[in-house]
Amino acid sequence: MTSRSLSQAELLLLTLAGAVVTANAYYIHPIIARVAEDFGVSASTIGLVPALNQVALSLGIFLLLPLGDRVNNRRLVLIFVVAQFLALVLMALSGQFIIFLIGSTILGFVTIAPYLLPAYVSKRVDPAHLGHVTATLTTGVILGILLARAGAGMIGEYLGWRTVYYIAAGLMLVIALVIPLIMDAEEPEPVRQDQMSYFALLASMGPMLRVYPQILLSGSIQALNFGIFLTVWLGLGLHLTSAEMGYGVDVVGYLAIFSIINLVTTPRMGRLADTLGPRRARFYLAAIQFLGVCLFYFFGHSLWLLMIPIVITNLVGPIIDVSGRMTFLNQAPAIRTRLMTVYIVLMFLGGGLCSWAGTAAYEWGGWGATAVLSMVLSTLVVALSFISFRWGQRSVAS
Repeated sequence: MTSRSLSQAELLLLTLAGAVVTANAYYIHPIIARVAEDFGVSASTIGLVPALNQVALSLGIFLLLPLGDRVNNRRLVLIFVVAQFLALVLMALSGQFIIFLIGSTILGFVTIAPYLLPAYVSKRVDPAHLGHVTATLTTGVILGILLARAGAGMIGEYLGWRTVYYIAAGLMLVIALVIPLIMDAEEPEPVRQDQMSYFALLASMGPMLRVYPQILLSGSIQALNFGIFLTVWLGLGLHLTSAEMGYGVDVVGYLAIFSIINLVTTPRMGRLADTLGPRRARFYLAAIQFLGVCLFYFFGHSLWLLMIPIVITNLVGPIIDVSGRMTFLNQAPAIRTRLMTVYIVLMFLGGGLCSWAGTAAYEWGGWGATAVLSMVLSTLVVALSFISFRWGQRSVAS
């Protein structure tokens, strides 16, 4: 079957769809204090919401993403989008915290569409344009995170946190109606009979890790890197709206707007990994990030000074991720998807654990404890990045 070329309009719509779908996991960041107050739960308890969402997402990626090689991508995306719509409605209507928590966990488990879309698009573009198209989809993910955190803060402050999830559910309904119009019902290439089965793909990951152990190191670094991001922003959501600081959740959203810098800097700074090599670049960037993270401890009680470490970490955090992916995307094409699956699973497992740890630290010791936890995580990122850098040097030398 001949592959149909993807139009620019379809690429734009798929990018926007990816942004909307990705956003669902990040609405909680600025409004976390309001949700906790409404349900009457502690900081550590409300931390279970983003924690289980991220853990469920990692489990969903591991169990559901391999289906993309066996089942029509449009059908899968539509199923997962509808499932997200139902989970968001459950969260918006929930009268008890446990129901809200269950809805958020289900939402995480079925957030697979952003990871199916790149594979779908890659089959329908000229290989010479694949880098540009992949970067476009990645920009959509960054845009979704930005709009979720900024928009949820402003809407949550003036219209209430439930309105955030009603709007999110409405957007998912729109995506569910648009997907059949812009995605093909047929795959360009039929599934070959000699392809590995679904269960064989899952089982193959264990032996593959013994052959490519560096993926575990890169995945662990990104788990900690992502954990810093979640620890800081969930902590800010609690800290800035506390009686000590006295700001509304809209202020947390305004600070999140600084992430817009990533739309410009990520593609440009990504060239560092090409110039220096991914492992060396990741180590240097991790060291810069550590300096920025340390400033959170000293600047945490000044809204204006907080902007300095926010900008620094926003600049280098995404490039640490890009550098990490480059350490294994040069392997054989037949195993790249499974290596990426391991990497993403580790990332979201780390994000889930750090989401709870960050809110628990805030409950225990306020913003100071949150900042110290972030510094510990950043120290580990620097140390593991240095180990990976030296490991890479020895591999080249041998």
